[in-house]
Amino acid sequence: MTQAPARPRTGRRQHDREIVSLAVPAFGSLVAEPLFLMADTAIVGHLGTAQLAGLGVASALLMTAVSVFVFLAYATTAAVARRVGAGDLQAAIRQGMDGIWLALLLGAAVVAVVIPTASGVVDLFGASDAAAPYATTYLRISALGIPAMLVVLAATGVLRGLQDTKTPLYVAIAGFVANGALNAGLVYGADLGIAGSAWGTVIAQWGMAVVYLVVVVRGARKHGASLRPDAAGIRASAQAGVPLLVRTLSLRAILMIATAVAARLGDADIAAHQIILSLWSLLAFALDAIAIAGQAIIGRYLGAGDAQGAREVCRRMVEWGIAVGVVLGILVVIARPAFLPLFTSDSAVKDAALPALLIVALSQPISGIVFVLDGVLMGAGDGPYLAWAMLLTLAVFTPAALLVPVLGGGLTALWATMTLMMTVRMVTLWLRTRSGRWIVTGATR
Repeated sequence: MTQAPARPRTGRRQHDREIVSLAVPAFGSLVAEPLFLMADTAIVGHLGTAQLAGLGVASALLMTAVSVFVFLAYATTAAVARRVGAGDLQAAIRQGMDGIWLALLLGAAVVAVVIPTASGVVDLFGASDAAAPYATTYLRISALGIPAMLVVLAATGVLRGLQDTKTPLYVAIAGFVANGALNAGLVYGADLGIAGSAWGTVIAQWGMAVVYLVVVVRGARKHGASLRPDAAGIRASAQAGVPLLVRTLSLRAILMIATAVAARLGDADIAAHQIILSLWSLLAFALDAIAIAGQAIIGRYLGAGDAQGAREVCRRMVEWGIAVGVVLGILVVIARPAFLPLFTSDSAVKDAALPALLIVALSQPISGIVFVLDGVLMGAGDGPYLAWAMLLTLAVFTPAALLVPVLGGGLTALWATMTLMMTVRMVTLWLRTRSGRWIVTGATR
């Protein structure tokens, strides 16, 4: 009788060690990504206002283009982790190579579209006459790094699937340092201006991609996996990614609608919204790190045929998501008065942001559950359900958000609709995990 509780506690400790060992490095690599843009912004900002404005337009376009293909990491993680769980490392790395070949093909297609249309796209996004030439220059040069960025996404998915989040962290740190040094040297030392910043980033991105490729190729040779492109495998990777692409586009649409509504509320409200959105994105990194651990661990358990283990680790990660969400919410409440002056001295912006930040704080436990269950279902390869669930969420959020200015609501009401959006996501994801239909064991789903 006295020994009965010991097994669950031992299981929880084992799950905790797995979650922490994967989530902490994942968080570091996630945070390193926006640091690239921060470094570019700091260096280019000293060139002049027009150059900085041009960078702002071009970087927004680039980040949107790349974020659409984040499924390269998600789908690859789940597929590779399943094969790892099944004990077939050769097939796991072969699956990863298919994802990398898909990334190269998609990257080449994006470059072929972006370079000739860069000037027109910049004009479409409303860049001023002074900023447009700089935006076009930065966009055309930086487009050459898109294939590398997509390779990094796919290769990161391979390593996560292999239960390795430390290597992506090391590569991200090295890439950040190299990017900063190259930017400073080319912008000021070589006097290339904003073009130097773009070239520095492209070189750093390809350097990261090469490191990843070396790591994956070594693994392929060690386990006898073929490096040649396989049409069927690439097609399967693309098919697995389509539902996750729908999910990502739906989420991007939600964020764009929220920003458009905030713009209708007035200058103070849109300014406050951008500040809150930046904080919301930062908080998401901490929760997304747990989701990444979930993708890798759940995929491995299902690949090993351990349905019960998958259920147990799912429950434990939900507990982690709630706990981290509560901590983040408390930190937001405490830091509100000190946080806002870092971004603005305008009292109207502060007045608009303070109550909305309270809504963000209260919603963090909900966000914790959403991110974790999202990661669990991704790890299970349950992409089609995630796509339909996000489309439903978009359908609920859109009219609610559009009614905010019509009914005279302010920024706090808008962020209440954002909380509604997260609540709908939580309900749809919880219903799916409770049903058990996501549990499909074996090397493939």
